[in-house]
Amino acid sequence: MANTDLNAAKKAKNDEFYTQYSDIQKEVNAYLEFDPDTFRDKTVLLPCDDPEWSKFTRFFAENFERLGLRKLVSTSYAVESKKFRAPYLPTLFETDAPQFDEAKTRVKGKIFVLDHDTNGSGRIDLDDLQWKYLDGDGDFRSDEVKRLRDETDIIVTNPPFSLFREFLAWIMEADKKFLVIGNMNTINTKDVFPLVVSGKLWTGNGFTNGNAYFQVADGTKTSYADGVYDSTTNLVKFRNCCWYTNLEHGRRHQPLQLMSMSDNIRYSRHREIRDVGYRHYDNYDAIEVPYSDAIPSDYDGVMGVPVTFLDKFCPEQFEIVGITKTWFGAATKVYPEQVQIDANGVRKSVTKLNDGAVLKIDEPPKGSTWYEVGGERFIQTYPRILIRRRKTP
Repeated sequence: MANTDLNAAKKAKNDEFYTQYSDIQKEVNAYLEFDPDTFRDKTVLLPCDDPEWSKFTRFFAENFERLGLRKLVSTSYAVESKKFRAPYLPTLFETDAPQFDEAKTRVKGKIFVLDHDTNGSGRIDLDDLQWKYLDGDGDFRSDEVKRLRDETDIIVTNPPFSLFREFLAWIMEADKKFLVIGNMNTINTKDVFPLVVSGKLWTGNGFTNGNAYFQVADGTKTSYADGVYDSTTNLVKFRNCCWYTNLEHGRRHQPLQLMSMSDNIRYSRHREIRDVGYRHYDNYDAIEVPYSDAIPSDYDGVMGVPVTFLDKFCPEQFEIVGITKTWFGAATKVYPEQVQIDANGVRKSVTKLNDGAVLKIDEPPKGSTWYEVGGERFIQTYPRILIRRRKTP
């Protein structure tokens, strides 16, 4: 249900989801534990932000000295440029400032800068933030914000869900370090997955138990499924969001503790593995491993694993060799037109089997979709990442 809500938000251009302070703190601390100097003497840019409300700006400003930052820059997007607009009133922070301009407040972005002690307190913190209006609306694609990008070391933010792939390309164009939030399903796309294979992008430390809770901006709440939106906290829950980064953290180098193939077949907690073992795909030279904790420790061939495996991926333990998507070109066969039979027995002609890994079956599954080609029966798995175990020297 969370996937449905996220897709609906994208279509409505409702990108007003604010990350919680505790999640930012937990994620950043993971990098500091691995390398205390991760942010030291660095300029950090927080684009696509709303500094007066955002917890990103607050966290990095309050921890400016602890992180050892050289400079913090945060930019906001003008309210009139947003496709999905909530009721808007400028904050007292803005209206009480001498530079407040009623003619600019809705149409201009703002830039917040922190780089020195402005109030003589003896420390650099949130109270030393200085701001002014940008010349434009603060769109990250503008030349004005691009110049800020080019002058920075690390980019950190929760970018608009609807523009994530474009935003990521914007970062990669400048070859910057980054820590950003995005939809896990983005990994399946042909412009993001190659970055994973080449080691230019990986998942971060992650949200607690895989659950991301975002604050909804006042006035932007739409309908959510039961259990997704909490009206008492104004938080929306998504299970398919993750941190993407090219900053090193310790969990990335922790190998999975795994059982052998024979032990998995005998003792796995997953009945599917105990009942049928490891099946070979009909259209990929790989075996199906539907759970990351069921990866056999002694199998040297290619394995198809869930996309969520990336949260546990240790590059010293495995190599990523592909993905079960048509555009990647790793399939060993192409199916002619198929008959799809859904859970209700409704039949229709499709070509869906050619965009995913396929397993041959003897009997039609109960309560789920299957396919028929030339008198043979098949099911299709969810998208799988293809991996191979690295052999120890």
